[in-house]
Amino acid sequence: MRRYRLGTTLGLLLLLLQPVMVAAAPLAERQVLENGLTLLVRSSRALPIVTIKVMVQAGSLWEQEGRAGLANLTALLLSRGTVTRTAAQIDESVDFIGASLSSSADRDLSELNLTVLRKDLPKGLELLVDVLLHPAFEQGEIARKVQELRAALRKRQEDPGEVAQEVFDDLVFGSHPYGRPLEGRETTIAAIIRDEIVGFYRDHYTPERAFITVVGDVDRSEITGQIRALLGSWPKGKATVKRATEPAPLQEKIVVKKVDRSVTQANIVLGHQGIRRDNPDFYALTVMNYILGGGGFSSRLVERIREQKGWAYDVSSQFSPGLERGSFQVVLQTKNETAGPAVQEVVRELRRIREQGVTDQELADAKAYLTGSFPLRLDTNAKLAGLISAVEYYKLGLDYADRYRTLIEGVSKEDILRVARTYLRPEGYVLVVVADQVKAALPE
Repeated sequence: MRRYRLGTTLGLLLLLLQPVMVAAAPLAERQVLENGLTLLVRSSRALPIVTIKVMVQAGSLWEQEGRAGLANLTALLLSRGTVTRTAAQIDESVDFIGASLSSSADRDLSELNLTVLRKDLPKGLELLVDVLLHPAFEQGEIARKVQELRAALRKRQEDPGEVAQEVFDDLVFGSHPYGRPLEGRETTIAAIIRDEIVGFYRDHYTPERAFITVVGDVDRSEITGQIRALLGSWPKGKATVKRATEPAPLQEKIVVKKVDRSVTQANIVLGHQGIRRDNPDFYALTVMNYILGGGGFSSRLVERIREQKGWAYDVSSQFSPGLERGSFQVVLQTKNETAGPAVQEVVRELRRIREQGVTDQELADAKAYLTGSFPLRLDTNAKLAGLISAVEYYKLGLDYADRYRTLIEGVSKEDILRVARTYLRPEGYVLVVVADQVKAALPE
């Protein structure tokens, strides 16, 4: 349920756009249909499987604060019944052909995903299009989904790591959509009525706001004809929709929030606002963060806090860029008694990289990893579809894979020092500590 998680959030797919493929051709062939729907096709004949990803500009950025959770609820309900199929019938049809069909939402978008055998592609497309164009939003399904979400939100409060993340997001982003749980809050999702779901779907799920990525055992002209036949008559939207823009900037001061829980491990999140995905310093920050805390056992934070001090099994840092400024955060768990010293070490490492930069060896190792591990991260149709979709959504260009090595290799030690000084704020951050506060004994 955590906000930033692999596989279901596009925010972390962006961080997988790091190493580069050696490719002489664009990632996919792109065209825009007459109704504004963008189609991207990548033929891959290695296996008789096809993955289709539909992405729509309908994430939480487009919902009102008083209806937090509306985007997520709408997306989840797409596959829970259409005007001609019940939820059970959809599930049975998907199981019968051995496919997978799912829908979800994130901060910046909503998506619908289908994976199906090549021989069952016509049936899979029929189901996908029915779910996309004709959701029923039946009242009973709405009530069941709301109940599930409220139960999940309550369950989350039992996880100190989730509590720390939720409090951190709230303090860093305030009333901005990035500052609240994607699922909304118990009070807001309980207040959502069917007409609002229908209205959100009508205004946001339109072809000019969507694109479809197809990867797998397909012929480009054939799949294009099938998509055009099934979705060419999808009417353009008529409403003008607004979304939240950038969050209000934080004041340059240290904010500490202590949450008292009877736990043996303190859960700590330290950070502040970060960058948008279109920030030209993204590549230098990617390399810098790998050295600081994003490189696992190769990172400074792990070396200092885990290996030298023995205070934490895992500590990491990350930037989570989106259409608007996401967060920068360091996350770790440690014994209550070492919470204070561990936080001091994190801040010390932030200051050190700002003041001293990085070594030649650290820079070379980071570049080698970031440019060399790409094939291991995109070795399935689903991963490749995620890459192509992220590239399209954030307007990175379908030659992105070919350019990435140059972008990473072009980062210098001077760039690392500059972005560390610009985007890391050891004098003004938010610190959340969920712990047994008596044992943690953090200074005021």
